[in-house]
Amino acid sequence: MKENTICRWFGITLSAIVPIGGYFLWAPSTSAQIPSQLKQPANESRPFDSKASPSPQYQETPYTLGAGDVLNINIFNVPEYTGDYRVTVDGTLNLPIVGSVDVKGLTIAEAQELIANRYKPILQRPIVTVTLSQRRPIRVAISGEVNRPGSYTLSSTNGSGTGGGQGNNQQFPSITQAIQQAGGITRSANVREVKLRREIQGEPSVLTVNLWKLVEEGEIVQDVTLRDGDRIIIPTVAENNARETRQLSQSTIAPQSQALEVTVVGEVNRPGSHEVQGGQSGTPPTVTKAIQAAGGITNFSDIRNIKVERTTGTGTQKVLNANLWQLLKGGEVTENVILQSGDTIVVPRAKDINPTEAEALASASFSPETIRVNVIGEAERTGTLELPANTPLNQAILATGGFNNRADKGEVELVRLNPNGTVTRREIDVNLNQGIDQQTNPILRNNDVIVVDKSTLASVSDTVGTILNPLSQIFQGFRFFEIFFGND
Repeated sequence: MKENTICRWFGITLSAIVPIGGYFLWAPSTSAQIPSQLKQPANESRPFDSKASPSPQYQETPYTLGAGDVLNINIFNVPEYTGDYRVTVDGTLNLPIVGSVDVKGLTIAEAQELIANRYKPILQRPIVTVTLSQRRPIRVAISGEVNRPGSYTLSSTNGSGTGGGQGNNQQFPSITQAIQQAGGITRSANVREVKLRREIQGEPSVLTVNLWKLVEEGEIVQDVTLRDGDRIIIPTVAENNARETRQLSQSTIAPQSQALEVTVVGEVNRPGSHEVQGGQSGTPPTVTKAIQAAGGITNFSDIRNIKVERTTGTGTQKVLNANLWQLLKGGEVTENVILQSGDTIVVPRAKDINPTEAEALASASFSPETIRVNVIGEAERTGTLELPANTPLNQAILATGGFNNRADKGEVELVRLNPNGTVTRREIDVNLNQGIDQQTNPILRNNDVIVVDKSTLASVSDTVGTILNPLSQIFQGFRFFEIFFGND
């Protein structure tokens, strides 16, 4: 009987040990299946790594209370202590019976626990629920490459928090809204490394926000929601990428299209300071718009080496290159540099211009809208004519009223000043019915001179008149004496 009892006890003990041993034997394998995110709590102050793949998952920091917040405090079965209470300027709540309670810097859950503890000596097992009825305005500072750096107060939308902490995060203003308030980014902004400085429970923290991923890939996690006291710093980009600058100009963090004050110097018709408007569709002002505002390029401009001189937010000078010939012939829209207020556009003088290229430039949008052409000789109206750009020779002749009766109607001379300082003279056969043709009806350029010579008959007549003029004066003298002294 005793042996049976011992065997039974041994069997029960063994049956209990085997499962426990099995658990310990398999425990390491089970632990290996736990996702790494569950092994350690997420670090809320961890900065973004713009090069990481996939992008890090930013977790919003809990909302902390401060002056101006309105809390709804509900104490179960004690309606006389229940109500809305505003956090005063010193960060405290004035509550019935318990008096002043310091909640500055606490999360809603922490404040709820603190208030419950304060009421425990007065109430038996108090059940306290705290919710956020109204958030205080958020004050942030923004500096660097924005158009209006400074301090801004941003309001949250209406909504209530939960006892668990911070309510609906979407109701907080975001970093892109702050940038919009500051007038948008400049053209020199480095949106990949925007710094957000924040204090989390008294500890300073820096987040690196990659707004380029928000613009290009739609990563909404990069549009971080703000907290009171945040500081946003937008650094200067080391080198501008024309494609990215153009894409950013169409985003919500870009400045609204408005007139800019820029300076245009060099080979333009009206150098100086100009106000440049954007396009009708809201596109930002560009180099070609600035050149148009300055009256267009001259015949001597080098459009391959245009410079845009810019002062960044840090006070450093940057020079951007614009090759408008690539824009004109290759359709490279990135060469049409987007401007910001204060830019200086320098259009240099060309050392030499290919005549074929000159014809193409005459039809460009950044060429003058009108040209001045001088007409001399045997035309109905001579002098300086102001004509539309790309006017051919025949139209210029017709604009004078045509040839007069003394003109050589078959040929004119076109005199043109070249960029290298030389003068070209061409004899051109005129056919007023001829369409545009490089040889017989060329496109005119600014400051061209058209010389209309006399016809052969007019030349002979003028020569004979010159010879006979002295004789006619002699005959007129004899006639004078005959009239006054002939009767004698």
